[in-house]
Amino acid sequence: MRDNVTIAYRGAKYELGRGSTFFGIWAAGASRSEPLQWWPDTPEGWAAAWSRFTEIETPGTIVPVGRRRASRGPGAVPAGEGASPAGEGAFPAGEGAFPAGEGAFPAGESAFAAGEGAFAAGRGGVSAGPHAAGTGLGRPVAAGLLAAGVVLGLIGLFPGYLAGDSLAKQPPELVPHVIYLAGWTVSALLIGLGGTRLRLGALLGAGLSLVTFGLYFADAGTAIAGGLHLAGAGLVLGIAGWLACAAGSAIAVLLPAVGRPGLLRAGGRGRPLGRPRGAQIGAAILVVFAGLGAAIWFAPAWDSFTLRTAVGQSQSLTAGNAFSNPGPVIAGDVAVMVALGAVVIAAALWRPVRHGAVLLIGATIPMVAQAISALVQAGEAATPAQFGFSPAQAARLGLTISSGLTGAFWIYCAFVLVLVVSGAWMLLTPPESVGVPTGPYPGTQPGDDLWRTAQPEPDDGLWATAAGAHDDATDATPTDPGPAAWHVPRADAFNLAGAPSPAPATSDTEGSADPG
Repeated sequence: MRDNVTIAYRGAKYELGRGSTFFGIWAAGASRSEPLQWWPDTPEGWAAAWSRFTEIETPGTIVPVGRRRASRGPGAVPAGEGASPAGEGAFPAGEGAFPAGEGAFPAGESAFAAGEGAFAAGRGGVSAGPHAAGTGLGRPVAAGLLAAGVVLGLIGLFPGYLAGDSLAKQPPELVPHVIYLAGWTVSALLIGLGGTRLRLGALLGAGLSLVTFGLYFADAGTAIAGGLHLAGAGLVLGIAGWLACAAGSAIAVLLPAVGRPGLLRAGGRGRPLGRPRGAQIGAAILVVFAGLGAAIWFAPAWDSFTLRTAVGQSQSLTAGNAFSNPGPVIAGDVAVMVALGAVVIAAALWRPVRHGAVLLIGATIPMVAQAISALVQAGEAATPAQFGFSPAQAARLGLTISSGLTGAFWIYCAFVLVLVVSGAWMLLTPPESVGVPTGPYPGTQPGDDLWRTAQPEPDDGLWATAAGAHDDATDATPTDPGPAAWHVPRADAFNLAGAPSPAPATSDTEGSADPG
């Protein structure tokens, strides 16, 4: 039983293509009797195949088939000439094939669409292929905004923040801001690296920015309620840094993602939110429960103080209740709680699961930072001035003050710990095989590990073949090798939206037998 295999993308080591009922990855230049890995012929299967292909292939080497090795023959179509929109003038299956070197698109010259050879989207479609992953100005602009925001935040640590005191002189306030900036720095680096890391950096920065909005707003609310004279240059620089980081994260989130928009079907779109299935249902419920719990227990008072006099009198006080602050500060704290709950719910439903884990980690970072800040503050000695006593009065009364943390704080920490563990579990969860239909598939059977890490290294000299070598082969299953026929694939062999079909060639299709 034969199975037609058409190669769509090739890199230095591997090539990605499609059989009659599956998508697969083969070693570049090797026999296509069976794929190294395969996925079902579904939009989800293509997303998983593309994501895996870009993960194992050498960055920067992936090109659509025909750009690197197609020769410019007599019937070549120059860039921008003879192109027709998807669905208009396309040839039916089996018609309009071109012999090698004749009618092929010229290598490196806007092979399939205007621009740099990207597979552009057609009507209602989305960008596809390796050029969809943040090429152009989007990726550097996003990374640059995040880097600028981090620089502004670092500068803002030293001038006066509120009431003249700088963050650098207040360890309980310094620690969380440094943690925020570290998270945004990692986000900028991931976005700058591009590829599959772009989406991870975008989600990390987005989760962090959404939750810290309320924290910065609460700081600004203190100045709004008490007078703008309380706001220092540090607060202004900090808010400007947050705006830059939030804008960079938003731009990165809107960029097409590797493995999501690269669907090989017209009108196919990646859906980031999906319904959990199987064991994931319980994990999603736990994540949402922990997120809502952390949001609720963020509001009560965390700081506990006990005042004792020399004659044995004592009094216990708590501080830090979110709803005992001025209105603008309350608004900021409520924004933190709402953002945390919303982001955690989105992370629990996000697909792939590992992307949801990164979004969850971004939202958890500021909550962990707040817990660390409370621990640092509890370790510092409380001063009588915090309770309206002058040093002289405190000495006369023999006043001693001990500080600690309330039970509400430890309950909050328990919920945050669950979020941290859940995020780590989601990050390490292996990708699931989605929609694998029954039936014999070459190379492996449904239920096998579709994400094997061991990949064979291709032989040397894989690119020594003549320019214009064909990429559509008839391969057989391992039980029926059979001869392999070669011919040039049509431009719309994968139903690529927007990929123009070339004009008919005047010569006949050539074929050759697989030597082996």
